[in-house]
Amino acid sequence: MKQQLQQSGDFLSLTRNHEWSIPAPFSFEVTHQASNTKSLVSVLDTGIITFEPIDRKTKKDIVLSSAVHGNETAPIEICADIIGQLIKGELALAERVLFLFGNPAAMNIAERFVEENLNRLFSGAHSEGDVRNKERDRAKALEQAVTNFFTQLAEHNLCEDGERERYHYDLHTAIRGSKNDKFAVYPFRHGKPWKKSQLCFLQACDVSTILLSHSPTTTFSYFSSNNFGADAFTVELGKVMPFGQNDMAKFTKVKETLTKFVSGQPLELAEYDESTFDIFEIDQTINKQTKDFVLNFADDAENFTDFPVGYVLATDGDIEHKVRTQGEAIIFPNANVALGQRALLTVKPTTIA
Repeated sequence: MKQQLQQSGDFLSLTRNHEWSIPAPFSFEVTHQASNTKSLVSVLDTGIITFEPIDRKTKKDIVLSSAVHGNETAPIEICADIIGQLIKGELALAERVLFLFGNPAAMNIAERFVEENLNRLFSGAHSEGDVRNKERDRAKALEQAVTNFFTQLAEHNLCEDGERERYHYDLHTAIRGSKNDKFAVYPFRHGKPWKKSQLCFLQACDVSTILLSHSPTTTFSYFSSNNFGADAFTVELGKVMPFGQNDMAKFTKVKETLTKFVSGQPLELAEYDESTFDIFEIDQTINKQTKDFVLNFADDAENFTDFPVGYVLATDGDIEHKVRTQGEAIIFPNANVALGQRALLTVKPTTIA
């Protein structure tokens, strides 16, 4: 297994061939072809791989996750390519990086999840109630991988003095199309300011639409933000497509920016200019309470479609969910969620200080 991965660099295939676990963790060293610098590659479990510079100072701990939903393939293909370059010594490594393919089993059946939505199982939600399944176990394993990565530094890694910089970009694609093709959800920060420098980083990734969350959630990005102070985002990169059918030209900027970030190349970020962003805040969180929940708009209505004040967006038994403010728009509509889960968000334009 180790020799095959060293030769091919194909961590995605290894992951898909071992849906829930691998026989045993393993590691190996990689030498960058041009600089002759060395890195340690550690495969900790299926879909969980770290890269750490050997005997070189670092200050950043970067988590790049994808496949938390198995059918969201564009981010998987982006990460798989970067991983392959690092394994084969084609790309230099400047910082500690953890790559995660979240739900390999769902990936293999081209579905969002197998039994339960993985992105509703973090921050301990995997252990609530009496339900037990492999996705709950996987959420717990992913939490532990992030915890270990952010808190346990390898002895060979020479860390710069001062507090570590922690980042987590959880990469997704949306179920339906969007008027704003790429956007990011900025997790609730419990009173801490929104970081304009991070918005500029996202803009370099061709992501200029930002949703500000104002409450805790059980998403993966909120877990890293809340528990470890990481600069973390749920990043939506277009629409769900099958493997091999993504127009990868649409993701050139995000791939280039992430590649530069892990390899220490200059990013040359633009200064923050609010006029170049579309910033929204979450207004309503609408959860499905009954089996009679119905969305009152077309199945192909795009994310960020707005409706007039008073329009009934959804009915849930005797409850009507209406548009409350001018410019309020829909995001992430999905009537086919489990009872108690979010079926729709609405957002409204805002600004940041």
